[in-house]
Amino acid sequence: MHQPEYRDLQTGEFKLPWTYLHVIKDYVDMVAHLEAVPEAKAVINFAPILLEQIEEYASQISGYLHKDRAITDPLLAALVAPVIPEDPEDRLQLVRDCMRANRDRQINRYPAFVKLVEMTDWLEQHCGSLYYVNSQFISDILVWYHLVWMGETVKLTDSRVQYLILKGSGYTLHDRIEILQIIGDLLADVIRRYKVLAKKNQIELSITPYAHPIMPLLLDLKTTHEAMPDAPLPELADYPGGEERVAWHLEKGVQTFKRFFGFKPKGCWPSEGSVSEQTLEILGDFGFRWTASGGAVLRNSLDLQENKKPSGIHHPFKLKNTKIACFFRDDGLSDLIGFEYSKWHADDAVADLIHHLENIAAHEPGDKVASIIMDGENAWEYFPENGYHFLSTLYNRLSSHPAIELTTFSECLKNKTVVKPLAKLVAGSWVYGTFSTWIGSADKNRGWDMLGDVKKAFDEALAAKRLTGKQVQEAEFQLAVCEGSDWFWWFGDYNPGEAVSSFEKQYRLNLANLYRLLGEEPPAYLALSFTQGVGHPAMGGAMRPGVEY
Repeated sequence: MHQPEYRDLQTGEFKLPWTYLHVIKDYVDMVAHLEAVPEAKAVINFAPILLEQIEEYASQISGYLHKDRAITDPLLAALVAPVIPEDPEDRLQLVRDCMRANRDRQINRYPAFVKLVEMTDWLEQHCGSLYYVNSQFISDILVWYHLVWMGETVKLTDSRVQYLILKGSGYTLHDRIEILQIIGDLLADVIRRYKVLAKKNQIELSITPYAHPIMPLLLDLKTTHEAMPDAPLPELADYPGGEERVAWHLEKGVQTFKRFFGFKPKGCWPSEGSVSEQTLEILGDFGFRWTASGGAVLRNSLDLQENKKPSGIHHPFKLKNTKIACFFRDDGLSDLIGFEYSKWHADDAVADLIHHLENIAAHEPGDKVASIIMDGENAWEYFPENGYHFLSTLYNRLSSHPAIELTTFSECLKNKTVVKPLAKLVAGSWVYGTFSTWIGSADKNRGWDMLGDVKKAFDEALAAKRLTGKQVQEAEFQLAVCEGSDWFWWFGDYNPGEAVSSFEKQYRLNLANLYRLLGEEPPAYLALSFTQGVGHPAMGGAMRPGVEY
């Protein structure tokens, strides 16, 4: 589970609503499926910066409901605003924001919402007509948007949600406040639910570096060439002080994790499964017992070995001169869930997955560990009912299968699963086994050069001792946000225009805020957009397969 920092840290305003929307739809569903099948096991990974945002949302909603404090997420604030805005531009922005949902699986499921969406489509073409749209239309569309983003397990168990769906229209301020109360309840309890399962040893909780940076690139931009020898690199030769920044993200990440869960995790899923030889050394020295990456990284690495005869890839491996076991994603099985099974009947999809696992068991020698590694949020909106039937069938059938054992990475190592030696590692990620999603094209490289500029300004400010202790802390946090991987993910014209615009704009805002914290005027180029999207990638671009087809 991970989301980048969506707040403008200078104003506290959430610029995008994805953290709370994914909590109420995906993170609560994922934990509910595990709660429903106590025999099931899984590894659940949280980005620390996500945990803090969940906490902040829960605190804000509680503060609003009990102490009349302001909510700094514009969409949530609009949901409970006593007066719907009169300005046509404000209204248009609200209805546009309420269109950001899957048409086939979320919107078209509810005829009452479909009517509102069809009206919105017409209004987009006739913006002047917004003068004649009454407040009830805006109120209803705000309620329906939050209803369609509710998790399936919430819709099946919460009578308040069921009543509001049945009501269909004419929603009152009381109804809108009730929606906020439901959202607040889910946000306030979700982390505790995972903590309970971890205490029961049903799940293992792991961590990524604090703000989700691509560690190998912070350490050495030239590791890009290990899997992409001809890729152009930024003008920036090396990210200044990269090793210190990696250590900062790891230390801050563990501190944050311990504050929420009360213990130090044994495993680290490096952001986007991005590894290099130096990254593995650092993770091992830091005390982690396991890490994980993409299957294409393993295949690239095995191709370098003198003995290329395959001896089974479904094992953890240990790179020589490191202290940490590395598991590798089965890209085929993981991508079937991410990109194919949403089109299948749940029973057929689970049967197919089990058939593949049985084939692995039958045809590879010795003990085997098949690592299925998925986003905890992005796949399910493409499944009927948010993947409810698929996930419940999956956990039930796997947990009762006579020859398949659901487990965790730490249990594998504890039970003396064979860890194979790895002579060399080709640096890469779980996306194509390369870093092409974050570097190597003009727009992504431009992002790195902009980040390098602000890091140099940060280093100069610290060397000159211009900042107080508190200012240093604020600047370090803002820098960490700038170093997150998600901004670079969306740079490039192959991505959808709206997503590129949202993330690119926030990236420039993050950089500008850091300059201001350092007491400097932001460079003029930060006022100008540097990347636009015109693409239509599979699944909206939020997911990519492990193998480039």
